[in-house]
Amino acid sequence: MVYYEKELSREYKFKGKIINLRFDTVEMPDGNTASREIVEHNGGVAVIALDSDNCVYLVRQYRRPLDTDILEIPAGKLDKDEDHRLGAIRELKEETGLSAKSLKYLGGTAPSPGYTSEIIHLYLATELTQGEADPDEDEFLNLEIYPLSKAIEMIFSGEITDGKTINAILMAKEIVK
Repeated sequence: MVYYEKELSREYKFKGKIINLRFDTVEMPDGNTASREIVEHNGGVAVIALDSDNCVYLVRQYRRPLDTDILEIPAGKLDKDEDHRLGAIRELKEETGLSAKSLKYLGGTAPSPGYTSEIIHLYLATELTQGEADPDEDEFLNLEIYPLSKAIEMIFSGEITDGKTINAILMAKEIVK
């Protein structure tokens, strides 16, 4: 059986450039009401770039909410109604300087469906050509390249903790088997 909640009211508390925060009142399947705090987000894209030697291109970037730097696959937010494939091409080029002859859609992932509408669209980029990176003016990152097998080890050792990156690396592992 699938349960649904009926929206009774919606109130926006904050509208920003990247997110909106709203409070919903819902009627639950048993007739009781509950409050839901929801972060609206346009979604994002993330690209696992895999070269002919099965090496993965990661970026190390400081993330303010975590107050530390983390390793991630190239990724970024989408503008409202932006085609995610075009967003993936853009983010790969901006953050790594790479272009891909082959770009395979791996699907969407919901990083925290308990409170945000964000979906991150994952892509596998292969047949790579190196060019010049052009990060956004507020992005400071370092490119790091690891064999896919090492990246998998880094997931299980806790060196890679980013969810979209873990998803993409493990998906790539299955694809290249």
